[in-house]
Amino acid sequence: MCESLEPFDEIDRRAFAVHMAKACFGVGMIPLLGTGTQVFGQQGKGGKAKKAIYLFMSGGMTHLDTFDPKPGAETQGSTKAIKTSVSGVQLSEHFPKLAERMNKLSIVRSMTTTQGAHAQGRYLAHTSYPPRATVRHAAMGAWVAKVKGQINKNVPANVVINGGSDHPGAGYMDLKYAPLPIGDPTAGLQNSKLLGGVSEQDFNRRLNLVAKFGNQFLARYPFKEVEGYGAMYAEAIRLMQSEDVKAFDVAQEDSKLRDTYGRGNFGQGCLLARRLLERDVRFVEVQLGGWDTHVDNFETLAEKGPEVDTAVAALLDDLERTGLLSETVVVLTSEFGRSPKINERVGRDHHPAAYSSLIAGAGIKAGYVHGASDDRGHFVDDDEVPVEDFNATIAQALGIPVDQIEYSASKRPFKIANDGVPVDKLFA
Repeated sequence: MCESLEPFDEIDRRAFAVHMAKACFGVGMIPLLGTGTQVFGQQGKGGKAKKAIYLFMSGGMTHLDTFDPKPGAETQGSTKAIKTSVSGVQLSEHFPKLAERMNKLSIVRSMTTTQGAHAQGRYLAHTSYPPRATVRHAAMGAWVAKVKGQINKNVPANVVINGGSDHPGAGYMDLKYAPLPIGDPTAGLQNSKLLGGVSEQDFNRRLNLVAKFGNQFLARYPFKEVEGYGAMYAEAIRLMQSEDVKAFDVAQEDSKLRDTYGRGNFGQGCLLARRLLERDVRFVEVQLGGWDTHVDNFETLAEKGPEVDTAVAALLDDLERTGLLSETVVVLTSEFGRSPKINERVGRDHHPAAYSSLIAGAGIKAGYVHGASDDRGHFVDDDEVPVEDFNATIAQALGIPVDQIEYSASKRPFKIANDGVPVDKLFA
């Protein structure tokens, strides 16, 4: 995990020390020192959400076959549109459950991005910055973890479920803000139990020995990155020894509820996200891949659509039932959309010019459609929302000032949504 989330701007003696620290489990298990931050005041609407669930459709989700159908247009293909609980608003036929719950959410049909390749598009969607060779930017979850902090000290503030190795993670921020990665939401928190034959007394004795060596290493290399590894391990041990580790076990849920979410990794990931929010995890991302529909777009949507429809509808209902929806912002987005033109392989190609996202929950309007694409779904026709503005909206919903500045190790200034501006029309 750590290799894919390294926050280095340059390779030097400091970086060498950090690499060495990887070999010292538990090095410097003490709290991190503060990092460079310039804080400004919260502006505009929003700020009601304490937590976030970020559902990322990796691969480029088609907007025409999901949340922005164009019935009658030659670009629509075989996907039909259906009515929703909001008069005049239609969704794709693959989303009947969300159509019934349209009065609980908002759709942004005027999303746009500057990146048309997967890796760059995912990076921009998560960080609000295009990739650079000299710095790794921090993803939204890391920002939330740093600015808002932990509510429950036994659980991480930031978790990613079904994520890929190219996730930006904490970027240039301290490692303690990096997401805890969960590969299989049905497997519980792996490696969280002591090995057979190792007693708790033995485990604590080994930890004390490792900490002794680690503190000596930290005294020689007193860098915050080195401390970061120690803080990360200390947090993992604290979670292992707490009752909150049970939150990661979806098998404890009623079988019927698990069926309601869908038994696939995405459905169970959404259920796990709800369980983690109940234990006061701040930010949970759940990814679903397979949206790169260059071939057989319509066959793929017949499978992907119901999977997402079932899981997200169950999630919204469950959050409402438990009272969590009033304090949580729920987002569903992708790196870009798919082309209106249907190619010779009955697929749709990459399309950054226009796509759609969903947003719901604390302080967000319900039953609202923001913006519009043109009649073919090719370009934004009204109220354009660049990905940076969408991320600024999420930040403002969480009460994070969009003009707050964080500095990298090389003293470069960055903001949570770059120069994005919140879309105030999305707030109730």
